[in-house]
Amino acid sequence: MVLGISEIKKLIGKHNLITNLSKREKYDPEGCVIDLRLDKLFTLKGDGYLGIEERKTPDIKEVASFKKQKIEKFTIKPKEYYLTKTVEEVNLPKNIAALFKPRSTLFRSGLILRTGFANPGYNGPLFFGLFNASESDFTIELGARYCSIFFIEVKGRIKNLYRGQWQGGRTTASKLEKQI
Repeated sequence: MVLGISEIKKLIGKHNLITNLSKREKYDPEGCVIDLRLDKLFTLKGDGYLGIEERKTPDIKEVASFKKQKIEKFTIKPKEYYLTKTVEEVNLPKNIAALFKPRSTLFRSGLILRTGFANPGYNGPLFFGLFNASESDFTIELGARYCSIFFIEVKGRIKNLYRGQWQGGRTTASKLEKQI
């Protein structure tokens, strides 16, 4: 079941479900989602690897960062890919998971936002991939709402809460490491 705003607000109070919310999302959210803002963009450099028991991700370099006092714009050229980080952070309790979808302006402009799933027990910022699949430049302001999060209740027993190595917002596994 997708949680409505009244349930999300209860969980914000009880579990600090989502932090660093904008005024809009804190006091006047829309529908049954909370919009997430763009905090940082990173480029990727080097090779990645995903094996049965080990993995490695490319190194990253921060190329843009949100500053509350100053509007900063960033242009994504055609066929460029960036790892992005949200301003907001989540603290998912044992019975709540999260799903993500791009705001429609992105796909209406030819951008692809690669999102995932956040398991119960995950705490930290969220990271997504952003790719300009169009033939035109796309300019975005840091701090702009670019992704929506919706929360779902998990019914039944969960054996383990999230315990992965990305807990707390770690950004890269630049050396070969054993997967948990």
